[in-house]
Amino acid sequence: MKRKIFILHEIYGVNDFIKMQAEAYSNANTTVECISLYSDNRVFPYEQEQEAYEYFINEVGFDAPLDKLTEKILEAKTHYDEVLIIGFSVGATLAWRLSTLPLQGIVCVYGSRIRQYLDVIPSCPTLVILPGHEKSFNVHELKETLDAFPSVHTRQYLGQHGFMDIHNSNYCYASYSHVQAEILQFLENKPGQGELHNEPK
Repeated sequence: MKRKIFILHEIYGVNDFIKMQAEAYSNANTTVECISLYSDNRVFPYEQEQEAYEYFINEVGFDAPLDKLTEKILEAKTHYDEVLIIGFSVGATLAWRLSTLPLQGIVCVYGSRIRQYLDVIPSCPTLVILPGHEKSFNVHELKETLDAFPSVHTRQYLGQHGFMDIHNSNYCYASYSHVQAEILQFLENKPGQGELHNEPK
């Protein structure tokens, strides 16, 4: 079996964290490709969070990349037995919006803007990783809403937005290690609906 995984980055671009994620899922049967949503492949330092956010919203957004991403996914479908997407933050929201395509799975890691696209009904197994808290909205309410989606598997972990990234000030090692294992398990098993998984205290 040949598998292709596309990784969609956060507002910072394809940085070291995203590259590390690509390495984590790459193996003899799996090819991983990090897609830069920025035409010039720019990478923002964490200190420029506000500038990175404004650049993404003003220059990219959640609509413009969809056609290009759809084209890449459908092209990959002709060469691979399985095609999946793993998205982080804004990349997770884009992955969610692509979840109606003929994919074998989607992983959305702290995609806070998913709450604006709840009209999307994923047609493939979808793992949504949520932090324990977000500044801008009630995470628990979003989880309850997503739990009603038949193909969506939600998980909530201790930590704030960015807890997976060792270079981020919100990094939480315990949650990171659990989520990394959970994603790997999902890629192999692609489970159905599950219960809330609070890890760790």
